[in-house]
Amino acid sequence: MAKDAASPSRRIDAREWLGGIRFSGFTAIMLGLVVLAAFVLVPSVGTFIDQRQQIAALEESIQVGHERITQLEAERDRWADPAFITSQARERLYYVTPGEVVYLVDNDVPADAVPPEQEAVSEDVVTTQTDWMSQLVRSVASAGLAKTARE
Repeated sequence: MAKDAASPSRRIDAREWLGGIRFSGFTAIMLGLVVLAAFVLVPSVGTFIDQRQQIAALEESIQVGHERITQLEAERDRWADPAFITSQARERLYYVTPGEVVYLVDNDVPADAVPPEQEAVSEDVVTTQTDWMSQLVRSVASAGLAKTARE
């Protein structure tokens, strides 16, 4: 029983397949032209891609500039309003109209937000209870093995 040529179990001999390829002068010229075209076109394509990226970045920069201009124009329009100027003078410079009484609260920070008083620095030399070298190594090792950074 002969095996069919389309049968998947048929082995292909590489030497036989390579022997069937004919290399002519025309093939060499075409291969050379393809390689030359690749050498000529690859830098041009890279330059084109770089320029497109620069153009996209500049267009985004222009868009951000337009948004900033819009914000500044809105700010300018607000400063043209006398009521806004009056409110800013009251808030920032503590200006008041004649006859008003203003009370400024000097210490309005909550008690838990106030830092604790520091103890007086002693003039005596005190030795620590731990070895500084082992503490340093432990600190470096724990920092190196930490999975996330702490805020």
